Amino acid sequence: MTADLNEILKAKIINGWKLWWLITVPVSAVMVLGMARVDLTSAEDVSSMIQLSVRHAVPLLFVAFAASSVQALFPGSFGRWLLRNRPFIGLSFAAAMAWQLIFILWLVTIHTDYYVNEVYVLSDVVEGVSSYVFLIAMVLTSFKFGRRRLTPRQWKLLHTTGIYWLWCYAWIVYWYNLFYYESPALFIDYVYYWGGFLAWGLRLAAWSKKRSKRSAGQSSTDDKSTSLFLTVGFAALVVGLTGISFARAWSPQVFEFMYGFKVIEFVEPYVPYSPLIPFYPMFLMILGASFVVKSRA
Repeated sequence: MTADLNEILKAKIINGWKLWWLITVPVSAVMVLGMARVDLTSAEDVSSMIQLSVRHAVPLLFVAFAASSVQALFPGSFGRWLLRNRPFIGLSFAAAMAWQLIFILWLVTIHTDYYVNEVYVLSDVVEGVSSYVFLIAMVLTSFKFGRRRLTPRQWKLLHTTGIYWLWCYAWIVYWYNLFYYESPALFIDYVYYWGGFLAWGLRLAAWSKKRSKRSAGQSSTDDKSTSLFLTVGFAALVVGLTGISFARAWSPQVFEFMYGFKVIEFVEPYVPYSPLIPFYPMFLMILGASFVVKSRA
């Protein structure tokens, strides 16, 4: 069975640039058909095309984000296939985001009044422009002519920072749809919210596994400290996961508290993701994972 899967995953049609075409052509076809079905003289319809392009792009981002973690946690032919094709999955994501950029520019230039009065928020512009700067830089440095202009350390820093920034930009949208806005959330919002969290959770688990291997053979703590680290670590993980699941129960109070500080009110319009409230449970889970790893040293 494993040998059969390995042979399937080696098929040329699902590897390299053929995989890119296999993903990008259907996505582009959906965009073209979507344009044919809506009235592009309507600002609302152009906005719907922005949403449509994002919904086809985000899953590709989450897969690229989690690829290395899948292989680290579950080594095998599928993980190797993901790693081998991660650049092409990422470039497919970039192609889908190019459609979004087209519709954004369409909205801004053709339906300027609607954009200014109904859509424009400075912090959203900063997040969006920053995300496209990262995406364009990552695309250019995915090819030899761009990669050779960076040292390996610079290349890794760019792509690691960029993929996290893009993941934040996508995931936080669905957090707000579920836990902040009063309008009813769609089923797709739940799917993408938990899909994005799963991709991040795989990275956290892979990081924990890697740190545990590094700690192997080091001098261990005493049994009492080990139990304390393990208890605190698992408690932090459980509380963090609870916070991820039921953010509407705690986020209004945290928003009210954080915006009681004048500095938060001042920087929030200019600083992307400020004040990072959706990510607080994740910070707690990172702390918990660190304690669990420490307990295994």
